[in-house]
Amino acid sequence: MAAAASSSTFPPPCHHLPHLHQNPKSLSSAFKPKTRTTKFLVRPLSVAPKASLSDPFVLQIAETLEDSNSSLKQSPILQKLRESSSESVLSFSWPTRKDEPFRFTDTSFIKNSQISSISPDPESNLIEFGSDGDGDDTITPNIVIVDGQIVDSLSKLDELPDNVYVGSVLGINSDEVREKVMKFVSNFEDRDLFWSLNGIGAPDVAVVYVPADCFVEKPLHFRFYSHETSEIGSSRLPMSNPRVLVLVEKGGEVGIVEEFLGGAEDKCYWVNSVMEVLIGEGAKVSHTYVQQQAPSAAHFKWTSVRQESSSTYKLVEVSSGGKLSRHNLHIQQVGPDTITEMSTLHVCVRDQTQDLHSKLILDHPRGIARQRHKCIASHSRGQVVFDGNIRVNRLAQQTDAAQLSRALLLEDSATVNMMPNLQIIANDVSCSHGSTVCDVDNDQLFYLLTRGIDSESARKSLIFAFGTEVMSHLPFDSLQKKVERHVQRLLDPTPL
Repeated sequence: MAAAASSSTFPPPCHHLPHLHQNPKSLSSAFKPKTRTTKFLVRPLSVAPKASLSDPFVLQIAETLEDSNSSLKQSPILQKLRESSSESVLSFSWPTRKDEPFRFTDTSFIKNSQISSISPDPESNLIEFGSDGDGDDTITPNIVIVDGQIVDSLSKLDELPDNVYVGSVLGINSDEVREKVMKFVSNFEDRDLFWSLNGIGAPDVAVVYVPADCFVEKPLHFRFYSHETSEIGSSRLPMSNPRVLVLVEKGGEVGIVEEFLGGAEDKCYWVNSVMEVLIGEGAKVSHTYVQQQAPSAAHFKWTSVRQESSSTYKLVEVSSGGKLSRHNLHIQQVGPDTITEMSTLHVCVRDQTQDLHSKLILDHPRGIARQRHKCIASHSRGQVVFDGNIRVNRLAQQTDAAQLSRALLLEDSATVNMMPNLQIIANDVSCSHGSTVCDVDNDQLFYLLTRGIDSESARKSLIFAFGTEVMSHLPFDSLQKKVERHVQRLLDPTPL
């Protein structure tokens, strides 16, 4: 059994290429020559990034995505997103294991594929995506997103409170909401290659706007599907880029459920998703993320959260799908008395990689942070990666932070790389962290055996119970039961 020890190593800083002096209207225009007439910059400088300094594979993907969106409806918000992303993507190369953030994550599966864009036709033959048969679509407002585009005919948004907006960025009628979305969309400095590729390729942005002091009683349930796929063994890998922006004003409260559901078992595709969450003073957001992509799919996800004073953000994550799955989670507390809770479960039952890279930054007093990460590796070629960083800066006095990562390593050849990292610069704090990697606890197993339960049944029960600590926090019963059944089938294809 292989397990990495705790590490306090930080990824090296990104060294960006010089920014363009004029935002390009398209990626290709970034390489058009620019002229300079005087030292007063009456016209833009004749400085453009050289093609030799940019990764050809990255440029090929970016140009493919840009071309696919040329026929779609445009808006100033989408234009801003695509222009800023087109500029920033020039600074990145494709990650390899020589790069610190990816030293345990092999992305060659994608690099060796021919990335193709998605045809913009969300209404075509999609009736099978309307319901998953578990009944929870009638309990909560639900939004169906196929290949990155909202499908209105399959979504249901009844009984939303007044002034709450949920829908396409193109459908915003309020000037106030439109201005706030324009201000905050893609307003994240710690972006990486996959964030920028999403900004170029996103055909739309799903917007959730909750006004001040508004309580949205029922969670908003986003279902993400991949319609355009390729066959296993094909070099072609269709790529979709769904994007969601959540704005919750002062005192507002909302629950968000993201459920990524795989297509056919024998299909390949790549989902590159981004969610931005901005939480106002005293507001509360409950966020659920369930990832059940097809076994041969690639799944990359960015979640960026910004919390103002006295706000609360709670995340529950259960990830089990895909051949390669990575979640980049970045949370920043920008005010005092802020609460952040993260509970995550990764299940690795086949030749696959489940990767969570999280960063929580506390810059103000009396912040509370709780992180619980659990994973199960039950396949000889399975790999789980956890790189969790909580940084308590100098002004974050009286912080209460705790981080715990636990892994069940059930196969000798499986790999678990755990890197919990709690950095404390403030001197008046209460902080703790810990990490364990082990097989099923022998004392617990012995206890069940003494109660007359056979060894195999006792072991299966303990493995499943290990994950229920996280799954029990899912927001409503039907979703919890559905996820538990799915995880149980993965862990035991022939249940008792």
